[in-house]
Amino acid sequence: MPAADAITRDILARCEALGFAIAGVCDARPSDHGAHLRQWLAAGKHSSMAYLEELADTRLDPARVMPDVKSIIVVADRYAERAPRDATGTAPEAGSGDDVAASKAASDEPRGVIARYARGRDYHDVIKRRLHRLADELRAEIPGSEFRTVVDSAPVMEREHAARAGVGWVGKHTLVLHPRFGSWFLLGCVLTNVRLTPTPDADLPADHCGTCTRCIDACPTNAITERSVDAARCISYLTIERELPIDPAFFAPIGDRIFGCDVCQEVCPYNARPDSMDAGAERANPAYESRRDSFPLLEILNWSQADRSLALGPTPLKRASLEMFKRNALIAAGNALARRDHPALRARITAMSTDTSEPEVVRITAAQVLARLAR
Repeated sequence: MPAADAITRDILARCEALGFAIAGVCDARPSDHGAHLRQWLAAGKHSSMAYLEELADTRLDPARVMPDVKSIIVVADRYAERAPRDATGTAPEAGSGDDVAASKAASDEPRGVIARYARGRDYHDVIKRRLHRLADELRAEIPGSEFRTVVDSAPVMEREHAARAGVGWVGKHTLVLHPRFGSWFLLGCVLTNVRLTPTPDADLPADHCGTCTRCIDACPTNAITERSVDAARCISYLTIERELPIDPAFFAPIGDRIFGCDVCQEVCPYNARPDSMDAGAERANPAYESRRDSFPLLEILNWSQADRSLALGPTPLKRASLEMFKRNALIAAGNALARRDHPALRARITAMSTDTSEPEVVRITAAQVLARLAR
């Protein structure tokens, strides 16, 4: 069998040929952050995501996922491109979906914004299809080898492994950052029993964030402390993972967001493209080309299950159920109505608040929205 260095170089070349923006390799050893994770869980910052607590021990040690694992291949797939710098020399601040302002300007219809990663094809499929191909090829060429692909499909500390492999460092907002690509990328891993050569980046400090706190300061719900996020306050958790009613205290900060939140990434200086760099120099994977960046809120409030399926298509938006989408759209609609009246939207919310055919979470949210508007 070829030496570890040669196999590693070959694997990295294959990852590049498959279109991944960055790839690296690290040893498969237990996490260095077990105490931090357990403190975070003990504080209840995982909110209703019980699976994080149930699988904590497995998450902290990749050998619990693959008993004979020796190395982990980490890839990063770009789903969006860095924005031009603003007058301050950093990424433009866009606290409530400013990137869809043109869509709103073209219509008086209030719209709900979706996070960038969910605007194109489902990243699970886009990344996993290529990693499966890589694993199949390597398995056939290396006798006795095993390769297991992971894209949110197993409890693995992807960000920590990415940092160890030189893919980037973990920013204060807890996302992986790269000095050239920023944070607009998604991670995938391949666990293997083959001993590969680690590829840490000696020129990449553990912390390139320095004294910058823009992500912490800009978070609409104050969910971020340095390298920690309180899921119970995070708009991405509230709109994508939480199935129960949302505390009305978060209604106003949610703004027009109906699926996810990009604020901490929008304000990050590393997501600003240098003026000297051509916009086409760092293209995102075209598989993530946006199908749409927002939905009319009144349309969502009238969706059936079939309407939802047709509208969401092959995107990560399928993570949120119909009742969750309606709940989120009701909150965004209330915020829109607080700025300007829209009789049809108001009438729909009023009807939903007493419609027994609607799920309880929808009726509760509609009533809460009306109560806020009546103040």
